[in-house]
Amino acid sequence: MNDLEAFAKLVQALEPWRQQLVIIGGWGHRLHRWDPRANLPDYQPVSTRDTDLAFANKAPIEGDIKQALAQQGFKENLSGDHRPPAAHYTLGDESNGFYAEFLTPLQGSGRKRNGETVATMEKAGISAQKIRHLDILLIDPWSISLHQGNGFPLPRRMDVQVAHPLCFMVQKLLIQKNRSAGKRAQDVLYIYDTIELFAALLEEFNAHWTSRIAPALGNQAEEVRTLSLQSFAQVNDMVRNAAQIPVDRKLSPEQIQATCSYAFDRILRA
Repeated sequence: MNDLEAFAKLVQALEPWRQQLVIIGGWGHRLHRWDPRANLPDYQPVSTRDTDLAFANKAPIEGDIKQALAQQGFKENLSGDHRPPAAHYTLGDESNGFYAEFLTPLQGSGRKRNGETVATMEKAGISAQKIRHLDILLIDPWSISLHQGNGFPLPRRMDVQVAHPLCFMVQKLLIQKNRSAGKRAQDVLYIYDTIELFAALLEEFNAHWTSRIAPALGNQAEEVRTLSLQSFAQVNDMVRNAAQIPVDRKLSPEQIQATCSYAFDRILRA
């Protein structure tokens, strides 16, 4: 089973909840390509075998997602000492298969009054991990249509929600300090590729930043501006490492730095 077939099974399993779930991470980025406004590139997206699905803490999600996943062949795998345990839902071999994880925003300190860490929650039969800076990915998600014409073996056309591309990039900046060097470089490549996909929408992104995203971030909006300058004011090791990731195209660190610097200057201006 290839990745498009596996993803199609996930979409079918989650159809009743597609209005409450937002596809984020690598698969969200990959699905951005199917928006009619995207500049379709001639290279492959950054590959990932996991699908991250986000939902709001208080989203009105009912029913049994775990059972729906099981009917499509997904197995629940639990780990850790949290209550409920962290979980991912695997289709195929545990080490090489396709899997889905559910995420929800981490609010406040992330600890109970007794000092216990609050890292997971249960919703509609599944266990979701609580992640900081996830709220931004739930603002104004885009709808992407999936069907056999764009490679997804689905019985009919299905629309799914994906993170807004600008929210996707902003969140990558906000989580930098909690990521390993390798993940930070990968995130820079995600940002660069997203800018390439939607280079014609920089003015639209600026309007969305001003009207929706910056107000939602509050004081963190200035942090995003600072992080964009720190990341792309000049070529650095993070940018150099990002340029080395693709195997099907040649990228220079200078190209990544200049493109991202220019785009964020346009997007984040007051």
